[in-house]
Amino acid sequence: MRQLLAHQAGLYALDERPDRDVVGDADRLAALLARQKPAWEPGTRQAYHAVTIGYYEGELLRRIDPRHRTIGQFFQDEIATPLGLDLYIRLPGDIPNSRFARPAPVRRSELLRGFPLRVAIDTMNPRSKIVRALWGSELPMDPTHVYARNFEIPAGGGVGTARAIARAYSVLATGGRELGLRKQTLDLLAAPAVPPARGFYDECMRAEVAFSLGFMKPSTGFPFGGPSAFGAPGAGGAMGCADPEAGIGYGYVTSRMGTHLSGDPRDVALRDALYGSLKRAPGARQDAA
Repeated sequence: MRQLLAHQAGLYALDERPDRDVVGDADRLAALLARQKPAWEPGTRQAYHAVTIGYYEGELLRRIDPRHRTIGQFFQDEIATPLGLDLYIRLPGDIPNSRFARPAPVRRSELLRGFPLRVAIDTMNPRSKIVRALWGSELPMDPTHVYARNFEIPAGGGVGTARAIARAYSVLATGGRELGLRKQTLDLLAAPAVPPARGFYDECMRAEVAFSLGFMKPSTGFPFGGPSAFGAPGAGGAMGCADPEAGIGYGYVTSRMGTHLSGDPRDVALRDALYGSLKRAPGARQDAA
């Protein structure tokens, strides 16, 4: 389980491109997941399980949870509602389109200029690891409703505000008492990531990045926060993280998609300003959006 949650299981892609009917049926999706074979011996290498990680997390949760809830329902019941978050993994149908920003897509020329050369070349190869890892990432988009409603892509379909992301992470960064989390749980999230046998080099992102227990950890390829920080970047430049040492939660979202894999310059500038203000004012707020 630790290897899977650290993107080391070799299950970064499925043997068929999933469609909305399969993803929307938990039992059909479970059958698809069950027949996958690791691309390598788990724990030896790393490749970003960009979309599949959410499917596997959802199925694990559905089997562990006594109520067998999907990850979207669990998140709403156990995290979003108690904290009053405007944040959804399963977006309900009663929120009007007027509340949503429509992401501005990246032009091919921007992608080729912004991505590292090897990654840019990979995006033009339909059988490359990164392209296959992103199969299904387009499913959360809906031409009529902006985003698909009552539908879950856990690793790529979250919808919410930067303030809500920051608030959720701030709870994790400051003891988790609002959610009744144990110190042992938070200590595990804050602990250093364990590399696969061949190191943290990621075969999808062509860079050194570290993952642990479903979150990204700071690394030379993607630095953020202190050593105990954990979080996750989002498509196009979004970022959310908890920094227990600083005692802050952070969230950044944008509707103008970016192309940087090691931290969008807009996000990096905001984080630099945040940490600069913390040095000047140690009693700063615990959530920054």
